[in-house]
Amino acid sequence: GAPVRCGQAVRLTHVLTGKNLHTHHFPSPLSNNQEVSAFGEDGEGDDLDLWTVRCSGQHWEREAAVRFQHVGTSVFLSVTGEQYGSPIRGQHEVHGMSSANTHNTWKAMEGIFIKPSMDPSAGHDEL
Repeated sequence: GAPVRCGQAVRLTHVLTGKNLHTHHFPSPLSNNQEVSAFGEDGEGDDLDLWTVRCSGQHWEREAAVRFQHVGTSVFLSVTGEQYGSPIRGQHEVHGMSSANTHNTWKAMEGIFIKPSMDPSAGHDEL
């Protein structure tokens, strides 16, 4: 597959549900940061599903630190210590934070490649 460029807008889709990582201007229930949820059907969604890959160098490298900055609201995809008591005890809240910090660096250790479309607002084909 083609490498993902630093600065490229991507749509992150959950393979089993076909829903996209999505955010909008609503507070998250535990931390009161910006809520992040799953939205759309079969990889289709809207412009609030787009995240810019923030990394050093030209391309996103496996095992290298990366950030995801929301295209529409500019928050960074983050996780802190807030945990839900139910429905799954110990499950962490994922949310959007307005500043880049240690709570919003991620690493890809393994994954599934999905063929990108020319238009990031279009759907995708799963391999």
